[in-house]
Amino acid sequence: MQLGKSRVLALLAAASIVASACGSSSASPTPGATPVPGTPAPNATPAPATPTPAASATGLPATDSTVYPREQTLYTSGKQWGAPSTWNPLDPNMAMGVLGLQYETLFLYDPIKDVYTPWLASGGDWDSAKTTYTIHVRQGVTWSDGSAFTADDVAFSINLAQNKALGSNLFDYVTSAAASGNDVVVKFKANPAYQEWAQWLYNSPIVNAKIWTPFNNADILKNLNMNGVGTGPYTFKTAAQDRMVWVKNPKWWATAALNLNVAPTYIVDIVNSSNNVALGQLLSGGLDLDNNYLPGIAQIVNGGYNVTTYYAGAPYMLSGNTAWLVPNTKKKPLDDPAFRKALAEAINPQNVVVKDYGNIVAAADPTGLLPVWSKYIDAAEVKSLGATFSTAKAKADLAAAGYKVGSDGFVTNKDGSAIKLNLEVPDGWSDWMQAETLIAADAKLAGININPTHPDYNTVVADRNGTDKAAPVFDLVINNDVQIGNTPWTYYDYIFRQPEIAAGPARNRNYEQYDNATAWALVQKLDQTPVEDTATMKTICSQLQKIQLTDTPIIPLWYNGEWSQVSNNVWTNWPSDKGAQIQPATWNGYWQMGAIYMLTNLKAVPKS
Repeated sequence: MQLGKSRVLALLAAASIVASACGSSSASPTPGATPVPGTPAPNATPAPATPTPAASATGLPATDSTVYPREQTLYTSGKQWGAPSTWNPLDPNMAMGVLGLQYETLFLYDPIKDVYTPWLASGGDWDSAKTTYTIHVRQGVTWSDGSAFTADDVAFSINLAQNKALGSNLFDYVTSAAASGNDVVVKFKANPAYQEWAQWLYNSPIVNAKIWTPFNNADILKNLNMNGVGTGPYTFKTAAQDRMVWVKNPKWWATAALNLNVAPTYIVDIVNSSNNVALGQLLSGGLDLDNNYLPGIAQIVNGGYNVTTYYAGAPYMLSGNTAWLVPNTKKKPLDDPAFRKALAEAINPQNVVVKDYGNIVAAADPTGLLPVWSKYIDAAEVKSLGATFSTAKAKADLAAAGYKVGSDGFVTNKDGSAIKLNLEVPDGWSDWMQAETLIAADAKLAGININPTHPDYNTVVADRNGTDKAAPVFDLVINNDVQIGNTPWTYYDYIFRQPEIAAGPARNRNYEQYDNATAWALVQKLDQTPVEDTATMKTICSQLQKIQLTDTPIIPLWYNGEWSQVSNNVWTNWPSDKGAQIQPATWNGYWQMGAIYMLTNLKAVPKS
C-alpha cells in the first residue's frame, strides 16, 4: 500500500491528542445581543502583527485591546474552557490552533470521505514485508522563521515519542526512525500496530529539530512555547485571559504547493463562558463560528437570524462521538449481562434526541459505532443481537433472568435485596442532566430503579476512575470519550482494553471494568491489521460486535453532535452537506481531519 501524492486510501494516526467535545455548559441560552469583548468596529485599521514577548500563562492580560478589521477577522469559540496556558504542541492542553494552524502533521485524514491526503509528507509506503515504512518528506516547505523544513525534523519528531514525559507508546512497536536524504525510514517490530501508526501520522505534530532538541528532556512539557515556530498557515499574534489570537503566515508553503489560501487574516478564539453569552455573541455577529452546545439552535436556524448548521434540518450536526451509558460491571446486578441487556432495552434514546436535544443529535446504532464507521457495522449481528427499545421485552427479559418485582414496583436482586442504581453526570451539564432524568423515567417503566444525580465534575471523575487507594464506586455514568477518526480500533480499544489500567487518575479506558480475553485478543488483532485491509477489519469488527451485543458491557445511547453553529453576516461558504463537506470544528484533532479546508473555502461577505 502506498500513500500517494493526491488522494490516498491507506494509513495513518495514533493520536494522543484528539478532539474535545463536551456535555455542555450550565447556563440556558437566551437570544440576546451580548457582544464579544473587544469586538472591533468595521473597517478598523489593523495593528502591526508583531509577536507578543513570551510570558507565563498566568501573566496574560485580561483581554487584547487591539482592534482588528472585521472583514479580515474570524471570531471563533468552543475549544477553550479557560485562558490559554500553553502553546506546546506536544501538550494536550495546548491553546486552540497550536496543532493545525501553527504546527502541522504529515498527513490529513478526511473521515467523511475516508481519504488520506499527504501534507508535510508528499507520500509514504511500506516495504513488501510491511515492517519498514518510508516517509517522503515534502520539499519546498519552510518554518515560519524562514529556515528549511527537512527530513531531520520529521525523524526528530518521531523519535521524541521515546521521551517518557510524553506518555507515548509509539516505540512499543517502532524500533527506529532515521532521515535518509529527503526520506525518513521508520522500522517496526514484527506485527506492527498499523492502526496506531496510521493515527500517529495524521495526529502528531512535526516540530523543528534545532529548536526543540534542547527541550528534549523530562521537563519538555514545561516549555510553554509562546510564539513558537511552525510550518502552518498562522503564527502567534497575542493571547489574553479571554482569547487566543492568530495572524496569517504570508509564506505558508501550501499556497504555492497546493494553491490553498486561508481567507481570514486574523483568527480570534474567545474563551467559553456560558451558553447564553455564546448564543448572544453569535446572534449579534460577534462570533462567526461557535463550537459549543447551544440548546434551541434548531429554532434559531429556522428563525431568520442568518445562522446555519452543517445540516439545514435534523439532526443539524455531524456526529462527533458516541454517548454511552456505562455500567460498573463489578457491582450487582450490573455484573449480570442479562440485566445489562434488559437495561439497554428499557431505555428509549429517541426520548433524549427529541425531548432533550430537540432533534439536533441522532440516536446511536446498537453497536455505538459512529456514522463514519458504518461500513464496519455487521447488520446481521445487529438485527440478531442488538438491543432495541421495548419496555415489554425489558420486563420479560428481567423476569426470565430471575429478577422479581418487589412491593414498590421495582425489580430486586436475586437474593431479594433492593436495587437502586445511582446515575451520575456532572452538575451544570444541562443536556446530560436532562438525559439522565429521561433515562431514569424510561427505566422505571420497566421496573428498574435509577436515581439521577449530578455531583460536581471532579466527583464524577473520581467515582468513575477510582482513586489511588480505592476502586471505582459509581453505578452508572454517561461518557463520550471516543471521537471520530480513521479507525474503529480506537472505539474497541476503549471498551475492551486489558489489562485494566489501575484505578486512579490515569484510568482512561474500560471504565466499566469488563473482562473478556477473547475480545481483547481481537482488538489487538485489529490493531495489527493494515488500515487498507478493510475486509479483515470488517471481519474482526463483526466478531467484536457479537461479543458486545451479547454481553452489553456498555450501552450506546446517542451520537453527540459535532457542535457547529455559524453566522453568515461576515463570512460565508461554510461547511455543509450541500456544499463543501468538510469538518466544521476548531477542537483539537479536527484541523488535521480536514477542518483546515474550512478556512481556505471561506469567503468574506461583500459590504452592502
